[in-house]
Amino acid sequence: MEARRDDLARTADAPSSPLAGRTIIVTRAEAQAREFASALESHGARVIHCPMIEIVPPESYDLLDEAIDNLYGYDWLIFTSVNGVEYFLRRFRELGHDTSELDELRVCAIGEATASSLREAGVRVDLIPNRFTAEGVFAAIETAVGGRDHLRGMVFLLPRAAVARDYLPRALEEAGARADVVPAYRTVRPQSTDRARIEALLIGGSVDCITFTSSSTVTNFAQLFDTTDLSKLLEGVAVACIGEITARTAAEYGLQTHIQPEEYTTAALVRAIVAYFERQR
Repeated sequence: MEARRDDLARTADAPSSPLAGRTIIVTRAEAQAREFASALESHGARVIHCPMIEIVPPESYDLLDEAIDNLYGYDWLIFTSVNGVEYFLRRFRELGHDTSELDELRVCAIGEATASSLREAGVRVDLIPNRFTAEGVFAAIETAVGGRDHLRGMVFLLPRAAVARDYLPRALEEAGARADVVPAYRTVRPQSTDRARIEALLIGGSVDCITFTSSSTVTNFAQLFDTTDLSKLLEGVAVACIGEITARTAAEYGLQTHIQPEEYTTAALVRAIVAYFERQR
């Protein structure tokens, strides 16, 4: 954890930082935004918290419980986020299981933060794809098992958000595998967001940058303002998206992405934001 904090803030503390005096809206879930916001602030930015998602338990644990009770039937366990790890392992332990029971499965973690969360819980990680998109994950798994033909007959468990992209399970099934997608948590829009304050800041031209770290943050931000076109509201504001999928969702709401790191992590996003405003000097 300390290493990740150092990575987020490692080039900070310079009084002449390009973020000095800049106001940045952070839409990430409040519980997960602290390190990200702290890194931006250490570069001199003024951070406005506007959480657009809240992580909550699934409406029902039935499917997750069934999957956990039948773990012996799976070959691979795929975690797409830290949230998936936390909510899966929480329920896993509530049902009286120990992480040692996962030793018989091969575990794929998307992103170093997800892998670190698993390792900290005592779970062995067998694969971390180089590319964090669903397409990249499929390619990495295909290589890890020795080719597409070896996927046939394999069974994969994906505990993740109740609403998520379907490419990966679909691609696995097209290759002859079985992919069980079970809801381990839900992302919902917080009810306490201060829309009036955010709107006043945007209309007043007080915001320099807005960050989106998932497609849900974009969609929920648009819903907050009851619009399908965010271009006018965010005119003159630099849009920072953590990755290709989020940027694609932003485009669906009329936004051009100005800042997008090659690596889909908040540490990389901080560096990309700093680099962007360095060029604006």
